[in-house]
Amino acid sequence: MRVLLVPNPMNPRAVEAAREVSVYLKTTGYQPIMVTEDASRCGLTDIGVARADIGKPELVLALGGDGTILKAVHILGATDAPILGVNLGRLGFLSGADGDDLVEAVSSALAGEARIECRQTIQASVVAGGRDAGSYRALNEVFVGRGAATRAIELEVIVNDTPVNRYLCDGVVVATPTGSTAYALSAGGPVVAPGVRGIVVVPLAPHSIGVRPLVLAPGDVLTLRCPSSVRADACVSIDGDHAPCRTALDSVQITVSDHDVKLMKLGGRDFYSALARTFLGA
Repeated sequence: MRVLLVPNPMNPRAVEAAREVSVYLKTTGYQPIMVTEDASRCGLTDIGVARADIGKPELVLALGGDGTILKAVHILGATDAPILGVNLGRLGFLSGADGDDLVEAVSSALAGEARIECRQTIQASVVAGGRDAGSYRALNEVFVGRGAATRAIELEVIVNDTPVNRYLCDGVVVATPTGSTAYALSAGGPVVAPGVRGIVVVPLAPHSIGVRPLVLAPGDVLTLRCPSSVRADACVSIDGDHAPCRTALDSVQITVSDHDVKLMKLGGRDFYSALARTFLGA
């Protein structure tokens, strides 16, 4: 059975962890695999495979921080495989295990001893230059904001075909409940428990008094539209990675995706203990 390793190649601890767990998996009868570019960077070219050849792994090990878990989500695409994040980075808010007992954590996950949390994602359909510019899925957030220009952009917020507001701003963060503790939190949004389903809308630096974030229902359809060509120099970012931004942005339609992400948790780790430890200093 295959186990996909997704390390942060820029983190020496993650590279060493990938090498250690690769040896362990081979000795216990599992087949470790890694996307070709990561395998090359970690000196593990013998287990490298093309993304198209990943298949459906038994387990995915994200070795690094929260960004590495997001990386694993996007490597998997629509493949339904559980992800165990092993914290070898700074925050590790989404992780399910610490890196100090790596082999034990992997063994427990393979033995079915981990709790699985289903995390909602959102789907963003982008229209630019009058054409469909792609559809993207995010675990944390979709950010629609100013591009190369330094001046503010104008965005109209439409929910279920009803215009709700119009912002002159740096952008709008559209987050999942999981992403409510990421960029949206820094922008003044609410903390939303991951068991809640819905969409969090947080304007970034709006030129207005009294603007508040919105929390939409899971069945709502959110559209962010650029109503003015003069202030339409906007780009789209999906979980921190920029989508192609070659022509003027027309609109972004965002809905709750049908596809959840499975995050594995070991040792009693849960959202509230991570929240207290990471953000509240408990």
